[in-house]
Parts: sequence; structure tokens; C-alpha cells
Amino acid sequence: MSIPGFAEWIKTPLGRFLLSWEQREVDASVADCFGFFALQIGRTQVDYLRNSRIGSRLRCGCAEAIDLYCDFEALPIAEQSVDLVMLPHVLEFSVSPHQVLREIERILVPDGQLVLTVFNPASLWGLRRALARKTAAFPWQGHFLTAGRLKDWLQLLGFEVQSCTFGAYRPPFSQATWIRRSRFLERMGARWWPIAGGVYVVQATKRVPGMRLVTPAWKLRLAQAKRLAPVVQSQSQKQNRTDW
Repeated sequence: MSIPGFAEWIKTPLGRFLLSWEQREVDASVADCFGFFALQIGRTQVDYLRNSRIGSRLRCGCAEAIDLYCDFEALPIAEQSVDLVMLPHVLEFSVSPHQVLREIERILVPDGQLVLTVFNPASLWGLRRALARKTAAFPWQGHFLTAGRLKDWLQLLGFEVQSCTFGAYRPPFSQATWIRRSRFLERMGARWWPIAGGVYVVQATKRVPGMRLVTPAWKLRLAQAKRLAPVVQSQSQKQNRTDW
């Protein structure tokens, strides 16, 4: 029997609960992103770009319901050609998450937007994952990432983190009844332990340092000659007045 993956998990009560929270947060994040091209990488069974105002939206992955079949570590997309990238729960299950982020930095335009959803190990969900076997179903076989580590990775690549929102403070119950009964923990968690949510959404902007135009040598010499000309002329006139 195969291990249930993302497509099967989002049909469970716990998966539906998490997906509902994530889509509300992602909808708010992508609504104010503008440009010409938006790209969702992975988890293509769900349209995370449904609230985006960008006209051209593509989903790439290695499953059904995709527009582009590709390897996330070597995207067949031109550099600086995408305005918005949505990355839902890809880094935790990637062999080389650093390379995935490098590829995203490559294809994003300057000031382009990156939105990620990530499972948090410093939470009740992280505890559940620590107790699970390696052969467990999604998402317990993933390598959850702390928000601090992810922010460090993004800053090294030149991203500026705009926001980081935590959610899913209730335990990862499998029964719908217990998920409903524990909803009061969402308010308590947001107030008393805000960084201990089971999942978080990050929005970051690609920043490009200001460029300095290199002027040809002959233009520099010409500019210097123009600046020195009045000084030479003034000294020559002063000498002529003295001789007279």
C-alpha cells in the first residue's frame, strides 16, 4: 500500500482545516502583488494563486493539474522573468531546499514577490512529526523548518522578509470533532505563544543592490578636462593681467 501524499491528505479533516487557514492568508498576501507573470511551484492540486490579480498564472510540478512539468531545482524559466512565485510546502520535502530558493531568486524580477507556506517544527505539529516514523504519511515525513532558519536563507539570497504569519495552534487531531472543539486554542496561541503555530506563511521581496554605471575611460578624461578648463583659463588671464 502506497503512503498517502498531499492530494489524499488535504481531503482529511486535518488537511481541510489547514488548507482553509492557509488559503485565507495566501489570498491576502497575493492580492496586492502586481506584474505580468505569476508562478506556483508544487502542490498543484490546490490553486494558491486564485486571488492573484496577475493575468498570466502558471502552475508547475510533477503531478496532475499542471501547466509546466519540471524539476524544482532547475526551472526551465528565463532569469528575471516572473513577478510572483508561490511556494506551498515544497522546501520541507525537497532534497536540496537551498537550490530551490536559488532558482526562485534567479527567475524573479527585482522587487519580485515570494510567498511560502512552511510547517513549523517548534509546535505541536512539530512534536507529532518527531514521534512519527520515516514511513509516515504526509506531512509527517517532511523536514520542518523554523522561521528563523528560513529567514536566514532568504536574507543570504538578497530577500527582504515583509511578513511572517503563524497559525494552526491546535493539536493535529485526525477527528473533525476534536478539531472543532479545540478551535479556542487559535486565539490563545496567537496571543500567548505566537511563534508556535503548526504552520506559517512568509512573504518576501527580492532586493537588488543599486548598480553603478561604469563610464568608458575616454569619457572620464573628457569630463575631467572640462572641469579643469575654467581653472586653466582663469590662471592664464591672471598672468596676462600681471604682465600688463
